[in-house]
Amino acid sequence: MKLVMFDMDGTLIDTQALIAEHMATTFAEAGLDVPSPAIVRRIIGLSLPQAMLQLLGSDDHDLATRLAERYRAHYRASLVAAEGREGLFPGVREALDALASRSDILMGVATGKGLHGVHRLTQMHGIAKHFVTLQTPDHNPSKPHPGMMLRAMAETGAEKHRTVIIGDTTFDMEMGKAAGTKAIGVTWGYHHAVELREAGADMLIDGYEELPDAIDRILEN
Repeated sequence: MKLVMFDMDGTLIDTQALIAEHMATTFAEAGLDVPSPAIVRRIIGLSLPQAMLQLLGSDDHDLATRLAERYRAHYRASLVAAEGREGLFPGVREALDALASRSDILMGVATGKGLHGVHRLTQMHGIAKHFVTLQTPDHNPSKPHPGMMLRAMAETGAEKHRTVIIGDTTFDMEMGKAAGTKAIGVTWGYHHAVELREAGADMLIDGYEELPDAIDRILEN
């Protein structure tokens, strides 16, 4: 059995603009320098408290926690107005349907997004049925710690050499390497292709139509 784990933001779902807007609102409200969208791109994929620490450039965990709480409040408050701004990337639905039809593949999620958000988005897009394991910061350390991948393999019984993470950031690639699994980087997300390679990506893909073949090529039979 092959276990295919997916990151969410920047890999399955395009939330960059929405995240950058709410980060700007959160920091401005606190009287702090507002991070640019380019800087925010760099932290998407981390757990929210860890992302705040990086944006602050400090180890003030209390402030990071307060900012994380305000960010969550702004994001929740915007969900109705944000309808249509958390769309799937092109080809996601078709790729997931194709992989789900195969008897040799299980799929899961490994994301910096909270579990509530994962349930909301996967149900909203009608893809929840495809995932047998959901790994989030609610019960794991933040990426690039390997905990999400290790827990997913433990839950499904998958072996390391038959497990892969699909992601758009160096955090995803580093997490996979730390867990002893394979890693496929996607080039449409929030970190550059060269960075993904340097972080340990075993392969890069430019579109979801390339994914099934990439999985078969990268995982041992």
